[in-house]
Amino acid sequence: MGYYVLYSLTFILFVLVTTLYLSRDRWTHLVPIPEYIYTRLPSSFSGDIESGFTSRDFDLSSNVSAGDPRAGLDQPAKREVQKIMKSRRVDFDEARRMYTEGRFAKNNIGPDGRPRDPKFVSFS
Repeated sequence: MGYYVLYSLTFILFVLVTTLYLSRDRWTHLVPIPEYIYTRLPSSFSGDIESGFTSRDFDLSSNVSAGDPRAGLDQPAKREVQKIMKSRRVDFDEARRMYTEGRFAKNNIGPDGRPRDPKFVSFS
């Protein structure tokens, strides 16, 4: 008797999930997606400029005026910089500095750019 209930529930669940999957184009627009979960990042230098990923010190307009065919800035880095800009409410230059210092710290490099490795030898 218990197996019939388990099989029935499994079958009903399978039919429900299949129906929802096949009709997803009719109901997915009704599901609210918060802005902080997903933000489409631009994929060109002109899109990066429009999204605020440029400043006086980091100017992308020369790339656009030169007709640079590349796809723009690095996507994972843009995502992290945008997250820093939104969460800490800082401008692009400050967020880029924070991101770079975080990457330095992850790779055991000091904020001044020198390695923190005690075995490091420099001949300068």
